[in-house]
Amino acid sequence: MSKVTFNSDLCKGCGLCVTACPKSIIRMSADVINAKGHHPAEITDQSQCIACAFCATMCPDCVITVER
Repeated sequence: MSKVTFNSDLCKGCGLCVTACPKSIIRMSADVINAKGHHPAEITDQSQCIACAFCATMCPDCVITVER
């Protein structure tokens, strides 16, 4: 089973990972604000992840780690 992790404190909330995910399981957190003052990305359903790493590839700040 794949695992996706986000370094939330480094996320600037650009949303590129949200649009890149083919399963639509990444969203911008509505209730969390990180150290930079942004709503960070989060995964909604880890079990639906196919480990394609499109999200990690699109992230300009290398916030996302995908483990297969």
